[in-house]
Amino acid sequence: MRAAWQVFRKELLDALRDRRTLLMVVLSSVAIGPVLLVALSALVADIEARAEARELYAVGLAQAPTLQNYIERQAWAVHPAPADYEAGLLKRSFGHPVLLVPAGFERDLADGIAPRLVLVTASANQRAQGGTGAVARLLHGFGQEQASLRLVMRGVGPGLLQPVLLDEQDLASPQVRAAQFTKLLPFFVLMAVLYGALHAALDTTAGERERGSLEPLLMTPLPRSAIVLGKWGAVAAMGMLVAVVSCFSFLPGQWLLRSETLAAMFQFGGREAALFLALLLPLAAMLSALLMAVAIRCKSFKEAQANTTVVVLAVSLLPMVTVFNQGGEQPWHLWLPALAQITLMQRVLEGEALGAADLGLPLVVAALLTVLCLAFVARQLRAAALK
Repeated sequence: MRAAWQVFRKELLDALRDRRTLLMVVLSSVAIGPVLLVALSALVADIEARAEARELYAVGLAQAPTLQNYIERQAWAVHPAPADYEAGLLKRSFGHPVLLVPAGFERDLADGIAPRLVLVTASANQRAQGGTGAVARLLHGFGQEQASLRLVMRGVGPGLLQPVLLDEQDLASPQVRAAQFTKLLPFFVLMAVLYGALHAALDTTAGERERGSLEPLLMTPLPRSAIVLGKWGAVAAMGMLVAVVSCFSFLPGQWLLRSETLAAMFQFGGREAALFLALLLPLAAMLSALLMAVAIRCKSFKEAQANTTVVVLAVSLLPMVTVFNQGGEQPWHLWLPALAQITLMQRVLEGEALGAADLGLPLVVAALLTVLCLAFVARQLRAAALK
């Protein structure tokens, strides 16, 4: 252990000497929380502003004074649609659905014929699509009012239009609803940890081999296990540093939230940060060992970068399983590194309690893979020494 500590200090000092890379890694880790929360807050604030704006863009509404009167009584502002609204909707430069009113609207309404309205939108335009539901509910309310008036004129109670009353009950807690907006946060923290360990893992293996400093180290009487543990400890320390900084950056990042709704629902405190770290620190140790195992086989830094791209791609694609799997969380999710961490961090954001089994299974898997990767690195170093 004393020999491993000496190698650890040497490798850690080498990693800290590269101040430019270290500064970029730390700054990106510090900024990830506030930047993501500000972006999400701006998105939610924009959605809330559009919901409260009550603006309707229409074509031909002047030919339907009855409908226009109802819309204005509901405190909606009516605006004429631009001439090129179709192109604007397709290019996403115009973010409102457009109501088309036929010329004979008032005549058909007076004759008891249902006028056909057209609500123009584009499903690929998220801003316009977000306002479609509110406009549809507004027009549905107009239809109910007209039907009620006709029944009252014929002496029939308007209650006949609603033989069944429906009340909606949302079982999701405020934290679960907030997690629908913040589900990307665990992914970005996970990738920050990976990139935090990546450079150190490449430099301490393929980088040293390319510079010719690995062979003199192998010629020393230090045990191979001490060399491997020291190098791995330095790489893991860098990944863990990024994990700690990234998780705690969300605490001051909450001060920058612009949306009061999101600020009320998103509660990320010391407990959540501690649970994030309990999941990320073993993963940082495992990723460090895995990156070293991939890079130790390479003869140059560039070759190691190309080979570790497979690891980066796998880690970034594994969390996509939760997107394509519509059946919800599965037991096997906790057996796959990266996917297990994403799944459990999402639970933390939703306010669920994590049991010992939830934390223990990813920890055991990460520990087992770490030991296997370090054993492979030691074997590669032993073979390099014999050569």
